[in-house]
Amino acid sequence: MGYKTDWFTGIFPALVTPFEGNGGVDEEAYRKLIRFVLPNVDGVVPCGTTGEFSYMSLEERKRTIELCLDEAGGRVPVLAGTGCTTTRDTVALTGWAKEAGADGALVVAPYFLKPSFNEVYDHFRAVDEVGLPIVMYNIPQCAGTHFKWWTAEGGLLDFEQTIGIKDSSGDLPFMEALFEKVKGKVSIFVGHDEVVQAALAAGADGAILASANLIPDIWQKVYRATQEGDLATAQRWQQDVQKLVRIVVRCGANQACKEGLRMMGVDVGDSRHPIVPGGAFRREDREELRLQLEALGKITKSPVMYDLGDKQVMTDLFATHHTPDTIDGWTMKVGEGFAGPPFQELAHVDLLIGLKDGPVGRAVERSLEEWGEDRGLRTISGHPQTLLVPTVTIRTDRQRELFERAAAGVKLAIDLSIEDGFLPEPILDDVALIVNAFVHPAASIGQRVEFNNYKATRHAIRKAIEGRPTVDELIKEKAAARHPFRYAP
Repeated sequence: MGYKTDWFTGIFPALVTPFEGNGGVDEEAYRKLIRFVLPNVDGVVPCGTTGEFSYMSLEERKRTIELCLDEAGGRVPVLAGTGCTTTRDTVALTGWAKEAGADGALVVAPYFLKPSFNEVYDHFRAVDEVGLPIVMYNIPQCAGTHFKWWTAEGGLLDFEQTIGIKDSSGDLPFMEALFEKVKGKVSIFVGHDEVVQAALAAGADGAILASANLIPDIWQKVYRATQEGDLATAQRWQQDVQKLVRIVVRCGANQACKEGLRMMGVDVGDSRHPIVPGGAFRREDREELRLQLEALGKITKSPVMYDLGDKQVMTDLFATHHTPDTIDGWTMKVGEGFAGPPFQELAHVDLLIGLKDGPVGRAVERSLEEWGEDRGLRTISGHPQTLLVPTVTIRTDRQRELFERAAAGVKLAIDLSIEDGFLPEPILDDVALIVNAFVHPAASIGQRVEFNNYKATRHAIRKAIEGRPTVDELIKEKAAARHPFRYAP
């Protein structure tokens, strides 16, 4: 038997849902998001997991699906997320979506109470009777149930309206079993962003992805290259986005996608509670996501003025909504960075940047005169002048060796900040830096100490330059405020 439909193949973003501050869906932001992804996708999914469907009322879900149908305007199919915890509600919402004009429904297995396979079967049999094409949604990490291949072969995918399955388990052996048992009967979608190219090359018909909110064009390149047999190109693109998608998948996909979109100029707000900014998607994850978007060309450089008082310098920065048009206040700038795990090799950096003839420059000179290298202080760069200070007193040769690795990481962060424009060449002789770097006394992996200190310092430099976190950020993140060493022994 051939496919029941030719509509459901290719790249489908699991759209995030923009919310208004006082409740409800931000309709204009949602339309803007759909317009942003439409040129590079084969369909769209409102009210999926990334769309926070489980945090929405049924009325909000209906309105969101209506908006998506209207904005898509028939240009691509709309696969509406209609799964609920109960069979009754799932049937009702799926029936409503059919009447509203949805092309199909993405229906997650009933979640939370972990029904048996027979109960899952009966659930989907009831939904099938609605008469709307269904893509069954397997996400065991959220739903608590897993469509084992024998369940699929035993009838789940033979329902009249079942035209596909989305597998977000990341379980490639399970997906291979699906290809063995049901390939050619229904469409098989990969839903785990970290294994997209491998799944497509193995025979998946498409992908429904959280990260397709951010990089739909790149996923389209992966899909097209795989379809054309150019596996080398597809593999290269997967490798290029692998760190970005790892951050999204493992660090709170909803908020990660929303913050990434905001950095790219598409403001879709924040997730609903209990998800909060700075929680599952941590501040250090945000900084790493930004670097990945820059590397992929999703955040472009813009001119920014560095005003040092008696000297003005124009530079090009990877600017986001946080980046001021003019960066002044060079008496003293403060930044903080944190990177880890593992725990013993984590890095925490406090950083000061200021004019050499100001308080920071004088502090560098005074510190070297009064304490010097016998206390572990050392100058690691003269351009810009940079003083490295250990947080923990160095007492052993091993600690000294690891602090040298930390120094190498700090120096690399400074060099790359010069390269990307955050420390522009014309100001380097005018400013001084003090970097207070933490190396855990129990650390042992030198490479990790170096890498974590590089990441923490690079983030700290950007925060200092841009004046982050802002007051608004701090207020927004107060519910997730955590000191990195709060629970340290």
